[in-house]
Amino acid sequence: MLMVAIETLIYLCVGLIMMMLGYFIIDLLIPVDFPQEIREGNKSVGWVSAGIYAGLGYVIRSAIISTEIGEVTELLQGVLDTVVYAAIGIVAFILAYFVIDIVNKKFNFNVALKEKNEAAGIMVCGIFLGIAFIVSGVIQ
Repeated sequence: MLMVAIETLIYLCVGLIMMMLGYFIIDLLIPVDFPQEIREGNKSVGWVSAGIYAGLGYVIRSAIISTEIGEVTELLQGVLDTVVYAAIGIVAFILAYFVIDIVNKKFNFNVALKEKNEAAGIMVCGIFLGIAFIVSGVIQ
């Protein structure tokens, strides 16, 4: 019981760190100031943020489920795997965002998010969740 509690806390910390890191990196690459836009009530950026956190949470969950609980060495390997898969998820989110933005000639995500286009934010959220499902499918 104690080991499960310790593992839960460790994975919780690792998961939160990876989700915040992913959010930070994606915020740097998308030319919209996420915290400022959220303070101003930009729902499109809120949707993008939700997609980042939910998507990475799902990838991290899949990485945790794929590891065995028990030995300390297994815990360390599980934490390392979780970090690696979360990093793959972050890279996949970024690539998908820019590839779909380039391919889609009808509108530009960066402009749409700055203009508070909620539909664009929902679309990006969906892209991130879809990518999370694909990455997590590979993990399991």
